[in-house]
Amino acid sequence: MVQNQVARLTQLLTLSTTQAAQATTIFTNALAAASTLQTTLRTDRTTLETAITTNSTGIIDQVSQNIGVLEGQITAIQAKADAAFYAILTSDQKTKFTEAGRLGGPGGFGGRGPGGPRP
Repeated sequence: MVQNQVARLTQLLTLSTTQAAQATTIFTNALAAASTLQTTLRTDRTTLETAITTNSTGIIDQVSQNIGVLEGQITAIQAKADAAFYAILTSDQKTKFTEAGRLGGPGGFGGRGPGGPRP
């Protein structure tokens, strides 16, 4: 996932070899940080589905709140990775990136997840 995202960003922004390596490190670290949270999120969504079918409103409330917290944490990891990536760009690359409509869009830098697809 990270390799594909960095390849797309390299093509879009003409990243240097150093920038591509930095981007790979940034997004790989973010993906690893979000991985455990993603596992917990999947478990909570399964629990929510069960609570819905059993009409367990207390569990629905609790698990829904947990899901919100987890999604917030994952969003923060992704945004921090995106900010770290943006910081390594030259001013020309930042302009090109912003003009391409990637900055601040859904999922940040080209999709979902740290710099791209959701982990």
